[in-house]
Amino acid sequence: MTERACIIAIDGPAGAGKSTVAQHLAAHFGFLNLETGAMYRAFALKALEQGVDVDDPAALGQLAAETVIKVEPTEAGNRVMLDGVEVTGRIRNAEVTRGASRVSVHPDVRAWMVGLQRALGKNARVVMEGRDIGTVVFPHADLKFFLDASPEARSQRRYEQTVPANGTTDNAGGDAEVASRIAKELWERDARDRNRAESPLRAADDAIVIDSTNMTLNDVLKFIEDQVEQHLRLPVVREEL
Repeated sequence: MTERACIIAIDGPAGAGKSTVAQHLAAHFGFLNLETGAMYRAFALKALEQGVDVDDPAALGQLAAETVIKVEPTEAGNRVMLDGVEVTGRIRNAEVTRGASRVSVHPDVRAWMVGLQRALGKNARVVMEGRDIGTVVFPHADLKFFLDASPEARSQRRYEQTVPANGTTDNAGGDAEVASRIAKELWERDARDRNRAESPLRAADDAIVIDSTNMTLNDVLKFIEDQVEQHLRLPVVREEL
């Protein structure tokens, strides 16, 4: 028997843990995990490499018309394809992250990207995370979550992810500077996401809002698993907790 299509939407601000939760849920219930943020990163990468101003909506609109982005789920995680070339490992640096935040505010870019995202999720069983999945991309998603946390908690989590990548230690003199930069960038990203004219970041009226400030990752995952099982009656495919 063919399984029915099903969409689980996870929205929230930067650093809230959306990607981690989406990856876990997809594996736990046997869904595809489609990370929409990776699509914006791929587009930002192309703009940066081609010298297109990430604040020029007309130029970005023209670039979008010449761009093909695909997300291909694999057992090892998503492969991000940009114009037929894999860019998975090239879209995670800080410059591309900043660029993705800036290109995402333009209405024409968002409209184009929403079309791509809807095509990816059509007739599929997916967990899709982003910032406007439950409000714009799939307003009729089967289940919606809005994952949030205080700016301080989100900054700390980003810092803990970044320090090992930079090769610093708790005693390194640059740690305070790194923490301050991360907090500043997160605050700026929040401001852009929440105040943009097109699809501002907000919780859908029917979303389950989770404030994870004082929750462990396992707490969050268990709560969301329980909600999915309660609302959608989905069987567990892989138990990880």
